[in-house]
Amino acid sequence: MFETREVQRFAANPAGRDLAVGDIHGHFTRLQAALEAAGFNPSIDRLFSVGDLVDRGPQSLDVDEWLLRKPWFHAVRGNHEQMTVDSHAAGRTSAERGLHFINGGAWFYGLSGGEQAYYAGILADLPLVMEVETTQGLIGIVHADVPRGSWGQMTHSLSGSAMEAEQTATTLQWSRRRITDSDPGGVSGVRAVVVGHTPLPQPVILGNVYHIDTGGWLPERGHFTLLNLQTLEFIPATPPGQSRHW
Repeated sequence: MFETREVQRFAANPAGRDLAVGDIHGHFTRLQAALEAAGFNPSIDRLFSVGDLVDRGPQSLDVDEWLLRKPWFHAVRGNHEQMTVDSHAAGRTSAERGLHFINGGAWFYGLSGGEQAYYAGILADLPLVMEVETTQGLIGIVHADVPRGSWGQMTHSLSGSAMEAEQTATTLQWSRRRITDSDPGGVSGVRAVVVGHTPLPQPVILGNVYHIDTGGWLPERGHFTLLNLQTLEFIPATPPGQSRHW
């Protein structure tokens, strides 16, 4: 089987549920409440995040506790994690720093140099892609979108030339083309792809791509949506006609 450090794979969970959640953005207390409401059992269940764990919310500093001390929690590297990593690597006067700061990254710049290196290191270790086996088929998880119609072609491109890998990573972390174009085309080679990045009032399903960022980090109108990766059912259940299918 093809392997790359940017792709993390998980065997099927024989004991409990595997759930996915949309962008968190420093709102881990809200996330915990959503998990408790869903009856999440950390002894047998697992939670997979589409990334954007940090920025905007008040609890970005708690990201290390979730990533390092909760063995049931796993995440891909979203564009906000990438901005944190790039800003730290580029230095104090960089354009990357300015971009990150105005997009909710102020928490990072109040830290000491050692603390910044610690958090940047944790976030840099996150993969761009996760694959989760279920009895119904393989589930892919990325932050924003898949740049190719084939899951296998996408994962192989991450170990291609530097330019090819960078272009793929940019789409995985930043693209909104599929959702803005309402593109119904799916991704072959995988049962479903789960993404976040674009906050929506309700989940949207385009082909076999599930957009699940329902703005749980927003101050008023958002909520966290959890997706059961085995059944592809939403928690809380979305009333008929509210989740959109194309």
